[in-house]
Amino acid sequence: MKKSLQSTFLTILFITAITAISGCSKNAVTPTFIPVPIINPILSQLSSTSVIVGGRLSSSSFVTDDGFCYSPTNALPTVNDTFIRDTLSARWEEKITGLTPNTTYYVRAYAKSETGTGYSDVITFKTNATAAVPTGTVTTFAGSAAGTAGYAEGTGTTALFDGPQNVAFNAATGKVYVAESFNNAIRTITTTGATAVLSKATIGYADGNLTTAQFYGPKGLSFDATGNTYLADLGNNVIRKITTTGVVTTVAGNTIAGFIDGAATKAEFYNPSATAIDAAGNVYVADRTNNLIRKITSAGVVSTLAGFKALNGFSQTTVPGYVDGNDPTLSLFNYPVALTLDATGNLYVADYKNNAIRKVTPAGVVSTFAGGIYFPALLGNPTGVVLDSQGNMFISEASGRIIEITASKVLYVLAGAAKSNGYVNGVGAAARFNSPQSLTLDGQGNLYVADFNNNVIRKITVAVQ
Repeated sequence: MKKSLQSTFLTILFITAITAISGCSKNAVTPTFIPVPIINPILSQLSSTSVIVGGRLSSSSFVTDDGFCYSPTNALPTVNDTFIRDTLSARWEEKITGLTPNTTYYVRAYAKSETGTGYSDVITFKTNATAAVPTGTVTTFAGSAAGTAGYAEGTGTTALFDGPQNVAFNAATGKVYVAESFNNAIRTITTTGATAVLSKATIGYADGNLTTAQFYGPKGLSFDATGNTYLADLGNNVIRKITTTGVVTTVAGNTIAGFIDGAATKAEFYNPSATAIDAAGNVYVADRTNNLIRKITSAGVVSTLAGFKALNGFSQTTVPGYVDGNDPTLSLFNYPVALTLDATGNLYVADYKNNAIRKVTPAGVVSTFAGGIYFPALLGNPTGVVLDSQGNMFISEASGRIIEITASKVLYVLAGAAKSNGYVNGVGAAARFNSPQSLTLDGQGNLYVADFNNNVIRKITVAVQ
């Protein structure tokens, strides 16, 4: 009887153990879902026969295959159409070749799991009719042909600069304006390359006539419809205005590095680096070290348009990050350094440390226009951004490239090469820059670049070639 009870007990224990193991196995099985890929909305280097496309997974998923499928006839291409397979990764990029010139194509990213195949949204593009693509021809517009730092007014290479950090074209005067770091100066350049000084004073803070006014690291030049100049006085933590008659006033800020919204005289900024002005006279500010986009109304009221504000007792500089969204108070930036406005009032922000161009609507809704943490290889530390009247965007990168993103969202490298510093004039990838910090467009479509470490202003003529 004792033996029988022992046998029964062991049998029950065995069954219990098997049941437990079986239960654990069922709980340990991770359900397999159909993956959801996302395609990069920006295509790269579109030609007559090829294009570069990027994709990523929207969430962590186990996939057995991923890549791109495309077709000139099927508006919803699948893997049953032509496809190109990538190595398995959370994001992938491929160059699609063998395309037909002057032909419309539809392309989607795909990803497979054991459950099925998931597809991204469709991107439509048309191959170029010829092999020619947008390319930039780079010359030295003003500054030493040897890259020598200094201060001298002159024409072309007889002029000297020392750390030009910002350029902006003033349509009212037809001149390029330059803000310099080490000369603590604001200068102008005519279309023929002749320079002149507006302000070159000892470092300080004083309003008044340009002959006596003082600045501390002027940066972020922009202009209103009548030609008045607005600038981010980075070292003084204020926003300044220079009238067409040469009178300097403080628009907002009190020279204290900090963060306060409200009346212009009480507001605080922390290393503001860029300004942009809309048709209503509102001034937008890239408040760099606060990681915020600020707005100054024409009535002089300062508010935060987008960006997360730190809680009381915490430094605003402790909240850099990367978050898009519909709630302006929850979005995050990381070192916003340049701004430009489109025709409908949307702001585009060069978000330097996020390797992104961010879009901010008038209501403060933030999205990623190009690059960012999901497609980090697309841009390398953007320092300047400007739009032409057709909606084409031009970007300078600290890494050494000048880029165009066309209105149809195709990226072309106009000049320079990533992580390859130098001082070389020439066409396209043969040209070299050394930490370009800003760029601007004149009325004829020419680009001008503040080539910071080369101490020159470069000119880029863009053409399809």
